[in-house]
Amino acid sequence: MDTPQPYPSYQNISSRWVPVIPAHWQLLRAKHFLREIDDRSTTGEEKLLSMRQHRGLIPHNDVSNKLIGAEHLIGYKRTHPNELVLNRMQAGNAMFFRSSLFGLVSPDYAVFRLLRDDNPEFLGHLFRSAPMRGLFRSESKGLGTGTSGFLRLYSDRFASLTIPIPPRAEQDQIVAYLRVQDAHIARFVKAKRELINLLNEQKLRIIDEAVTHGINASAKFQASGVDWLGDVPEHWAIKPLKQWVSLNANTLGEKTIPDYEFRYVDIGSVKTGRLAKELERMRFAAAPSRARRILRLGDTIISTVRTYLKAIWYVNEEAEDLIASTGFAVLTPGSNVEPEYLSYVIQSTPFVNRVTANSIGIAYPAIAETVLGRFPVVMPSTLAEQQSIVAHIKFESEPLDRAIEQAMAEIKLIREYRDRLIADVVTGQIDIRNWIPGPDDEVADEDLVALAYDDNENTEENEHDGAD
Repeated sequence: MDTPQPYPSYQNISSRWVPVIPAHWQLLRAKHFLREIDDRSTTGEEKLLSMRQHRGLIPHNDVSNKLIGAEHLIGYKRTHPNELVLNRMQAGNAMFFRSSLFGLVSPDYAVFRLLRDDNPEFLGHLFRSAPMRGLFRSESKGLGTGTSGFLRLYSDRFASLTIPIPPRAEQDQIVAYLRVQDAHIARFVKAKRELINLLNEQKLRIIDEAVTHGINASAKFQASGVDWLGDVPEHWAIKPLKQWVSLNANTLGEKTIPDYEFRYVDIGSVKTGRLAKELERMRFAAAPSRARRILRLGDTIISTVRTYLKAIWYVNEEAEDLIASTGFAVLTPGSNVEPEYLSYVIQSTPFVNRVTANSIGIAYPAIAETVLGRFPVVMPSTLAEQQSIVAHIKFESEPLDRAIEQAMAEIKLIREYRDRLIADVVTGQIDIRNWIPGPDDEVADEDLVALAYDDNENTEENEHDGAD
C-alpha cells in the first residue's frame, strides 16, 4: 500500500496524550471492557512466569536458574491465555502484556480478563504504546519519582481511564499490519546485529594478538608454562591476577543512607567494552539488593555470571556515583598497570575462555571471585610498553569502532521508528484499513526473534517478578 494517511474524519477528546481519534472509534473506560481477576494459587505448583520488557510473559525458568519452591508461590496470581497482566510499578515503562500461557505472576501484578470481544493482542500493543505509557505515568501515584520505584498505577485509577477503542475488525487489521511491519524491522535489526558481531570479531583479533604477543616484531618469546597462555614475550611478567589488581576494593554497606542516589550498572547495561544504554539513576532504598560495587575511574568490570557473553567495561569516566551489580567483579589496577591495557587483557579471548572453562553451572554458569583472582595473567613489565600497545589497539580499531557505532545508531533509529509507528496505528493517527499484505509480507515466527529482546535488555534475574 501507499504511505498510510490519516483517517478522513476525527473527533476531539480531552486528552493531552491522544488529542484526536477517528470519528467512528469508541471512548470506553477501562472497567467497561476489562475486569480485574484475583485468582490465587493454593498449591504454588503452576508454572511461574516472568515479565520482560521485550519478551512479555515467559516461563521464569527460561531466564533464571533460581529455583523457586512451590511453597513460596502459594498466593501468587494465576493468569490464563489472552488475559492482560500489568506490573503496577512499571506501567509507564511498557510492562503490560497479553498472556499467552497459563501460569503464576507476582501478587503485586494486576490480571485483567476481557469483558467484550476485543483482540487482546491489540490491547497489549495499545497499552504499551508511548501515549498510553504517558497516560499511565501521569495517573500513577505514590512517593518519589518514577525511577525510584515508589509510583504505581492503582487498579481504581486504571479502571477509570478513558481508552480509545476501534471496532474488532479494525483491531484485527492493526494486529496483522503491525506483525508484518515487525517482521520487516526484525530482519533489518538481525542484519545489523550480524554486522556488529563481525566487526567485534575483527576488533577482538586485534586485541588478542596485541595483548598476547605484543607489537614488537623483533621480540623474543619463551614458554609461559601455562597451557592456555602458550609462548609469551620473554621480558613480560606472569603473575596471578590478584597481584596485578585489587578485587572489589569498595562496596556499599547495608547502612548506606536510604536517600543516597547513584547510577546503577547492571548486567544488561554492559556489552563488550562499552555501556549499552543510559544508566538508571536510583536511590539506595529502592535499589536492587545486588547494587553494591563502587566504581572509580580506571576500574574494569567483568561479569562473573555467563562470562562468555563478555559483559566487560572499562570505566573511562570520572564519577563518584557509579554502583555496579554484585554480578560483576571490579578490578582496580595496581600502580604498575595501565588501566586501559588491563581492560583489553580482560576482554581477550584467552582470558574469557579461561573464565568460562572454570565457571560452574548450566543455565547461568558463574565463577567465584577467589578463583578469578588466582588466574595467571601475563603483561609487559613497564607502563610505557602497555601504553604503546593501547595506542596501537586504538589506532587499528578506530574504523571498526566507527562502523559499530553507525550500525548501533541505525538499530536505535529503526526501534524509534517502530515505537512511533505503533503509537500512530493503535491510536488512530494513521489509517491502515485498506492495507493488503504483499508478496514480501509473509511472516514466520523466527522472523520476529530479533525483536524478542533488546540490545540493552537486562539479562539479570528480574527484580519485579516477586520471586527473586
